Amino acid sequence: MNVLVVGAGAMGRWFAEAIPGDIAFADAEQGVAAEAARAVGGRAVALDADESFDVVCLAVPIPAISEAIAEHAPKADRAMLDVSGVMAEPVEAMAEHAPNVERVSLHPLFGANTAPGNVAVVADESGPVTSELFDAIEARGNTLVETTAAEHDDAMTTVQAGTHAAVLAFALAANPVPEGLRTPVYEELADLADHVTDGEPRVYADIQATFDGATDVAEAAKRLADADPAEFERLYREAAESEVDE
Repeated sequence: MNVLVVGAGAMGRWFAEAIPGDIAFADAEQGVAAEAARAVGGRAVALDADESFDVVCLAVPIPAISEAIAEHAPKADRAMLDVSGVMAEPVEAMAEHAPNVERVSLHPLFGANTAPGNVAVVADESGPVTSELFDAIEARGNTLVETTAAEHDDAMTTVQAGTHAAVLAFALAANPVPEGLRTPVYEELADLADHVTDGEPRVYADIQATFDGATDVAEAAKRLADADPAEFERLYREAAESEVDE
């Protein structure tokens, strides 16, 4: 099959490397598309190229996903997918603009440099093409996790936006600590801060704008900061009884 990947960043390359077929990359920066094509043995095409493909995959930033789907849907002959990281919006847009082809939203729940891992899947209209793609993704060691768009997007408020906000807040608030005075909990949080801040700031900003997990984290931190000892103990017990580890 021939596949167009719109967006030649890390996730676009991950998808291209995970699947079979003849790969073409299109990107707003033609040089980035050409570099990705060289890396996977594909080719680069212009964003406005008048060409059709068996499969079109959108690997663009969250704010651009609906517009990109509307623009590139006519190029998809058999299937259309996205790996944008949000699901409700692209599922709706693909149903509107590509009603006659297979349609799937994927979200790799990891960075491209830490693959393989879990891949969330909303198969709005599956079929033989997307089944072949699923088999290829699983063959790379990934685990496909079927979900709904609503369930996924609700989970990402905590899994991504809330988690990132908590870790970044720790990094912003922490003072330098001599190595001999560091606790295991501090070390773990410091490692998480290093991991989170090793990414692309724009991607993290898009996640916060989409899922808004920082508000709940900020409110919880204020409750702790304002608590007297008795209230702090109550909040501590509430945290211990939460379902985070279940």
